[in-house]
Amino acid sequence: MPRLPAGRFTRRLIVAFAIVGVSAAVLTAVLVNTAFQARFTDYLASQQLARQDQLVTLFAADYRRNNGWNAQSLNQLAPTVTMTGSEAEVLGADGQPMWSLADADVDPATLAMHRTMMGTGELGPSRELPITVDTVRVGTLVVRVPQDAVPAIDQNLRDSVNRLLAVGSLVAGLIALILGIVLARRVATPVAALTAAANDLAAGRRDRRVVVTSNDEIGQLSASFNSMADQAEKQDELRRGFTADVAHELRTPLAILRSQLEAVQDGISDPTPQVITSLHDETLRLSRLVEDLETLASADAATFTLDRGPTSLTALVHDLTSGLAENFTEAGLVLRCDLDEVTVDADAVRLRQIVTNLLTNARKFVPPGGTVTLTLRQDGHWAALEVADTGPGIPPDDLPHVFNRFFRSPSARAGGSGIGLAVVAELVAAHGGHVHVDSEPNRGATFRVRLPTAVHDPISPTTTPSSV
Repeated sequence: MPRLPAGRFTRRLIVAFAIVGVSAAVLTAVLVNTAFQARFTDYLASQQLARQDQLVTLFAADYRRNNGWNAQSLNQLAPTVTMTGSEAEVLGADGQPMWSLADADVDPATLAMHRTMMGTGELGPSRELPITVDTVRVGTLVVRVPQDAVPAIDQNLRDSVNRLLAVGSLVAGLIALILGIVLARRVATPVAALTAAANDLAAGRRDRRVVVTSNDEIGQLSASFNSMADQAEKQDELRRGFTADVAHELRTPLAILRSQLEAVQDGISDPTPQVITSLHDETLRLSRLVEDLETLASADAATFTLDRGPTSLTALVHDLTSGLAENFTEAGLVLRCDLDEVTVDADAVRLRQIVTNLLTNARKFVPPGGTVTLTLRQDGHWAALEVADTGPGIPPDDLPHVFNRFFRSPSARAGGSGIGLAVVAELVAAHGGHVHVDSEPNRGATFRVRLPTAVHDPISPTTTPSSV
């Protein structure tokens, strides 16, 4: 497949992959850094609580040992409190000051020096903590403990992790960019090829196809495009064949009309009843062809309308078969009818076209000596009309296409425009009905038409016949 130039779609995919990669790396760095900070904060808070609890325990033990508050004994605790870098004051049970570091001649500069040596931060907020001995509150400790700073080794670890994450973000962005270029081209190349093929198809190149390289959605789209192109090419071939067939169908009756009229004009022939009858038959043949073409054209133009009304399908079929009986006899065929009384809600004119086209189709393809049987039955809310013949049948490869427009079997021995059965399918569908054909080679063909007998939903599961 030739390499196509990168378009806006490709560039957007590349940028999208790069943004996703970098964003994921940055988000990971932020989350890790936030988690580290939260863990350090919890660690420092627990350290402060531990110091406070140690000081409360220290003063409670001194109270228990002296069986009360003793200023001299409290002064002996001053070095221990000073080593923690904390400020402390003891209040009695009545809330009156009992002792402080100032009473032990400890100045704030000494406390600051110890905090510097310990590598801690400034003093935290003042807290009042109860001092209890044997569940009895004997005093209150007013204390301010230092706010611990993040240890240097922990800070270095966090900085190292952040640096690694920053480098990882850059590497992830670069990898995402490379992957984006590869994957974007892999996705965009078949799309671009498909677009170019679609443009060529629209320009009239019906032989244009794309290479299917995968089974994913892009591959399925490519396969669908190829199928559509095949159908378009086939439709073009059918239309060309149809045009030639219609021209041939028109040329034959027109040539007969012209030759016979010129013979009468030149005095070669007389306008006898036989000549007039022949001219009339050719005009009828032209009329039928034009009517079929008009029916298909009206259906294509979405202007097809029906003049529905209660119609005796039995009487309509009886009249048609009576009028066509002589034609079947002249062709050496036997036309049989087995009709039940059936009334449908339909357009009588269009029904005549359906039945006439089915019978005419059978008359063309059944050889002399054959039989055509028309059966009409009531089947629930449906009228079942069947036209069966003893002709050569339809080849299996042609069965799926017999109702297609412009289709004529290569093995067909009879002439025709190839639109009669397409007209039948259009008219039956317009009535909300169904048409189907069963056939085997050398065993004839049976065309089955089902039409609704009343106005109802023709596709309802409770009414749609299973045999069609």
